Amino acid sequence: MLKLHISDETSTLKSVIVGVGDQNGPVPTLEEAYDAKTYHTLIHDEYPSDEALGREVEGLAKVIEREGVQVLRPRRIPGVNQIFARDVSFVIEDKMIRANIIPDREAEMKAYDDIISEIDPSKVITPPEHVHIEGGDVVVVKDKIFLGMYLSPDYSKYTMARTNKYAIGFLKDLFPDKEIIPLELIKHDTDPYTGVLHLDCAFQPVGTDKCILFPGGFRHTEDWEFLMNFYGVENCCIIDREELFDMNPNIFSLSPKKVIIDETFTRLRGWLERRGVECVTVPYRQVSKLGGLLRCTTQPLYRE
Repeated sequence: MLKLHISDETSTLKSVIVGVGDQNGPVPTLEEAYDAKTYHTLIHDEYPSDEALGREVEGLAKVIEREGVQVLRPRRIPGVNQIFARDVSFVIEDKMIRANIIPDREAEMKAYDDIISEIDPSKVITPPEHVHIEGGDVVVVKDKIFLGMYLSPDYSKYTMARTNKYAIGFLKDLFPDKEIIPLELIKHDTDPYTGVLHLDCAFQPVGTDKCILFPGGFRHTEDWEFLMNFYGVENCCIIDREELFDMNPNIFSLSPKKVIIDETFTRLRGWLERRGVECVTVPYRQVSKLGGLLRCTTQPLYRE
């Protein structure tokens, strides 16, 4: 049986699911785009090939394996985009929560059945239908769960709105000893410079006391100010809107002292290395065109 244990985002990684990217099917139409970055990619005729996507995702998997981490992969389903494993489910403590993913992506769920079958069934939780929650919106920091969401009445208007108000109570019931901290995000279905798909596109813990933060992704000033006060101004790498577009916050931690980042993130790399965090770089520009990056591609199962 696979063991589950996740208490934060940065402790030493032992096992992880990494998506696959080489059989994604035909290029979607604009109407089929389910995030702003993909929409932007399509209107600029920059949609990447399966070969390019597969090369980047396989490169990431190999880098993680070289660190001595157990890497699991979903079953390949031809014609289905299976890159972003974080959206399908996520782990907190010893429980795996399977997302009520948007209808356009339901086929992805079947690819994980073989992995799920190796987990104690009592530890696999599926929320009620009215609870919408995806792994990119869930950031665990010890006794706190930071939850990206959209709370306005026009929630159903936005394809980019992935986590709703009912997720708060659901997580509180499941983890009564943790503090749930809702953080409302700005949504826009077609402009990736304005809307934020998930919390991990605007906020990412690093090490034990640092974070990457894009204040412009939050609807309420008090939300990003809370995060800045929580970590301390000197420990926050504040990114600009162009860096948001490039997805700088969406890195992936191997341990408190080592992260994987996109090879083009030179300013972020310098900021991290000056603070004692080793950066392993990978090429990931093609995957970024589909609205996700390194955290999105990975679903940790066990951290020390």
